[in-house]
Amino acid sequence: MLSKPINSTQLSFLQPGLKEQLSSKHPLYILADQISWQLFEESFRKHYREDFGRPAKPIRLMVALILLKHIRNLSDESVVEQWSENGYYQYFSGGQAFTPAAPCEASELVHFRNRIGSEGIELILKESIRINGKDGKEDTGSIDTTVQEKNITYPTDSKLHRKMIKKCHAIAGKEGLDLRQSYTRTLKRLGIDQRFRSHPKNGKKARRADRKVKTIAGRLVRELGRKLTPDQYAGELALFSKVLKQKQKDKNKIYSLHEPDVKCISKGKEHKKYEFGSKVSITVTRNSGVIIGALNIPGNDYDGHTLEAAIEQQQRLTGHVLKEVAVDRGYRGTSLVRGTQIHTPKPFSKKLSTYQRVKRRKGFSRRAAIEPKIGHLKADHRLSRNFYKGIKGDDINVMLAAAAMNFKRMMNIWKKNPWQLFYHFLIKTFCLTKSHSALFAFAK
Repeated sequence: MLSKPINSTQLSFLQPGLKEQLSSKHPLYILADQISWQLFEESFRKHYREDFGRPAKPIRLMVALILLKHIRNLSDESVVEQWSENGYYQYFSGGQAFTPAAPCEASELVHFRNRIGSEGIELILKESIRINGKDGKEDTGSIDTTVQEKNITYPTDSKLHRKMIKKCHAIAGKEGLDLRQSYTRTLKRLGIDQRFRSHPKNGKKARRADRKVKTIAGRLVRELGRKLTPDQYAGELALFSKVLKQKQKDKNKIYSLHEPDVKCISKGKEHKKYEFGSKVSITVTRNSGVIIGALNIPGNDYDGHTLEAAIEQQQRLTGHVLKEVAVDRGYRGTSLVRGTQIHTPKPFSKKLSTYQRVKRRKGFSRRAAIEPKIGHLKADHRLSRNFYKGIKGDDINVMLAAAAMNFKRMMNIWKKNPWQLFYHFLIKTFCLTKSHSALFAFAK
């Protein structure tokens, strides 16, 4: 059931509200007044029913919480806990008076993200681009891909087989089935044999133990297949069988039982040869660095094949066609996509002097600026490890990280120069131009 809007006229006239208590120069305070919250209210209202269930939490509150989570790099539990301690968080969420209690359960953020889905998160990203104004309307940009790693352990066959055994025991216990043998003591002994496999004397024994663990996993899977009806746990048993059959050089391998869609991606990093997750494409404006596109790529496609979807999303979010986009050599082979010219640097000839190389590289000098952007997305806005489930969670995580970085960019601008917002307000209200030097100097 949809919640009722907060009535600010019912506040006590003896007690000042958050609007009067907090500093109007705080970046979160300014951002709260700049975001078009009514847009989210109208767009997400369709996901609620007026005549069913108890009243839901306010839409603004839920949107603000998932934004604060990625802006401040917090978990669901931490952002709910800190909300009750931070007046600026409460004002950003639409609160009128300080409330020393948790706004909701942490699990409600999970349900809200799933409710609005990828389309709703894309609307939040679109609003973050609008907040950045004309900086998000540049004619040139840069595109690069990276990997958002999934929250899984480093996959090995032995780990997968042991997890399968544990899940088989859980299924048998839940259904009340008696297994011929649990192999508990055998697995404990084999676990001892699997240790220290890098030692020359233990390698053969460890490999033998690995084969034995795989044999036990296969026995349990086949026994469950015989004792369960065909429609019971069919998906889980099919997944287990695929893991048992896969070999080292097979394609579309399973690397995690709880995240079977994870891909093994190699980006050529010397310190991390393989990353397990999904590929994402990031599009930024060349000069200002506003993120105008953030797209999850479910498969492990060649970078050049991701350009069509990435530029299509950018045009959908901004309503603007980029004239030129600079990419690295991983995109070679593509020169024009949806009216946007793609520029890929060519290898240098050994005959060129250093001056000539620098001169030819001049057009691509700003392309490298996207690399620290990706680094900040991973370090500060939760793109380094994705805790959301499934492909849907991959889409949501990358777009929320990009939206949070766009909002944080404007917060940093307001933090350094709080008069900048006043200046833009005058420009918008009175149709002034930068030729009004006195006002421009005052704002700067």
